[in-house]
Amino acid sequence: MSRQSIFSNVKGDLSAGLVVFLIAVPLCLGIALASGAPLFSGMIAGIVGGLVIGSLSGSQLSVSGPAAGLTAVVLTAITKFGVFEVFLLAVVIGGVIQLALGLLKAGIVANYFPSNVIKGMLTAIGIIIILKQLPHAFGYDADSEGDFAFIQVDGDNSITALLSTLNHIHLGATLITIVSVLIILYWSKIPKVNVVPAPLVAVLTGVGLNTLFIATGSVLAVAPSHLVNLPVASDFNSFIGQFTLPDFSAITNKEVWIVGATIAIVASIETLLNLEATDKLDPLKRHSPPNRELQAQGIGNIISGMLGGLPVTSVIVRSSANINSGARTKLSAISHGALLLVCAAFIPTLLNKIPLATLAAVLLVTGYKLCKISIFKEMFKNGKYQWIPFVVTVVAIVFTDLLIGISLGMAVSVIAILRGNIRSSYFFRKEKYKAGESIILELAQEVSFLNKASILLTLDHMPENSTVVIDGSKTTYIDFDVLETIREFKEVKAVQKNITVIITGFKEQYKLANTENISPEQQEKIASGHVHTITGNHEQLLKELQLN
Repeated sequence: MSRQSIFSNVKGDLSAGLVVFLIAVPLCLGIALASGAPLFSGMIAGIVGGLVIGSLSGSQLSVSGPAAGLTAVVLTAITKFGVFEVFLLAVVIGGVIQLALGLLKAGIVANYFPSNVIKGMLTAIGIIIILKQLPHAFGYDADSEGDFAFIQVDGDNSITALLSTLNHIHLGATLITIVSVLIILYWSKIPKVNVVPAPLVAVLTGVGLNTLFIATGSVLAVAPSHLVNLPVASDFNSFIGQFTLPDFSAITNKEVWIVGATIAIVASIETLLNLEATDKLDPLKRHSPPNRELQAQGIGNIISGMLGGLPVTSVIVRSSANINSGARTKLSAISHGALLLVCAAFIPTLLNKIPLATLAAVLLVTGYKLCKISIFKEMFKNGKYQWIPFVVTVVAIVFTDLLIGISLGMAVSVIAILRGNIRSSYFFRKEKYKAGESIILELAQEVSFLNKASILLTLDHMPENSTVVIDGSKTTYIDFDVLETIREFKEVKAVQKNITVIITGFKEQYKLANTENISPEQQEKIASGHVHTITGNHEQLLKELQLN
């Protein structure tokens, strides 16, 4: 599908950009706080993610900002260096490495992420969003707004934080959350007024309710600690003073380069995963070029580091909220960056009136859409070799962090692939293939080394005195090891078991001679009903071998 003009959905994109902006403000500040960095560094990263990366990216819907997955790396690095400006140099170096990876077309690694792991990541993030936002929804703000790991920076975890919330429920915040959720769910069903985006109405309602509570002296009034907390500059010079240059005198420090390389690798993996996940959520099913994304992220991190900002990645929380709010082009991501810049410079005081409870309501609905029960049902219908890696990914991400969870999910997915390629031997039924029967082994379009074990075991179980036809006419690629397995079967094992082997359809490049002369008896037997075909599709192969 061709890409849409950036101005093809102005109303919807600007509306979505506003929603993402409202979500991004507390996330930018929270991630900076959790990272031990100046609060404004998170805002800089958000601004760069919107204006710079949003403009350069090939993705229409991905939104970039400060990376929650790099919180631990950033906190450790800042502590180790002792000077924030030295850390900023590492961010610049990381951006240069990312840019180089994009130019070298390293983004191709994104093609090897299994869909069950990507879906598991999205579902896990939905669960994490709900777990992390429920305390804020009830007015309990013990953890950092940007802390998405199971173990929080305060030593607590997602479960104990929920339990602690039971002892700190604030009725005013809870009421604001309930009203905001109802608005988000049902506002679009009201005729005529639904042209105004529901999340914006929810935010304005939250601000209005809390203003009313404060004006009437009600115990329901939400304290300032439960409101957005954006740094407020007294004048223009103070605002400019919040931007910081990196310390280039540390360029020869090898630790700076190690941290820079770490940032580049982790940020690139997170970005590619989130890019793939965003494409799966895109209603128009567009494909975003991964190499261009790495280049855009690299330039973004160079600029963020030069201005005093945190490392930036594509972020699925903001991207999914962007899609759910009706975005269709990159104008939404760019406009959210512009709003961050304008509001940080001119109206931070107004933004600081927004209750975190109403933002929690927006995120709770977003999280629910990512982890609906229907997603689990769909994965379970796809068979255990799809849902096991999916479930492992979900559980691992929820109880550890994003990269550990993805790594475990990928490992289980690879094991499932290997298991799926070797398992046929355990279901082979000799009685199904009686002596004298002809069997056709029809190879798939591509036969890799992963298929070797299955083919080897299938050939080893061929009954004595039978005729085996190995058909390679549909293949475009056969791994060398598989060809060696077929040669060994034909020349050694088949001879020992008095099996007649007919080779047909193999291209000359495989150097496996096709059988030129097939006897009339063999042709008649193959043409008759005494033939059983085994396809190169191992899911089908399993079903056929299980038949009694």
